[in-house]
Amino acid sequence: MSEGEVHVIGLISDTLGLLRAEVLRALAGVELILHAGDVGGDEILDELALIAPVSAVYGNTDAPFDPRLSAAIEREIGGLRVHVSHGHELGSPTPAALLERYAADVIVYGHTHQQLVTRADGRLVVNPGAAGARRFKLEPSVARLTIVGGRADVELVALG
Repeated sequence: MSEGEVHVIGLISDTLGLLRAEVLRALAGVELILHAGDVGGDEILDELALIAPVSAVYGNTDAPFDPRLSAAIEREIGGLRVHVSHGHELGSPTPAALLERYAADVIVYGHTHQQLVTRADGRLVVNPGAAGARRFKLEPSVARLTIVGGRADVELVALG
C-alpha cells in the first residue's frame, strides 16, 4: 500500500428498511460501504452490495444473531484503524464517550440519526446521519470517508 493510495469508503446508518435511490448516487464509486446499524433487513445489504462490498453492524432494532451483522467492525484502511458500531451500546453516544471507549483513528456510529463530524487529538468521529425514513426534523444523509496519506476526511451528503 503506497502513501498516496486513496481509499473512499461509504458510510451509512439507520436505513431501517428504506434505501433511497439517492443513496446509490451518493455512494457511487466507493470501494467499501460500512453500515453503522439499524439496517432493517437483508434486502438493504443486498442493494448496497450492488455499489460495493458491505460490512454492517447491528443496531438496537436489528436482530443481533443475524449472521450478516456484527456487534462491531474493526478494520485497518490506508494505515488508519477504523471502528464501526451503532452507538446504542453506550446508551446515548457522544463523541467524548466514543473516543474514550474505542482506540481507533476513525470512529463511525449511528443511533442518534444526527449527522456529526468531530476531530479530537487527530482522531475523527463520524455519524453519517440516518439514511432511511425521515425522523424528527433531520435531513436524511450518508457520508463519504476519504483516507489518503494516513489522513481521514469526511463529506456529509444530504439525500434529497
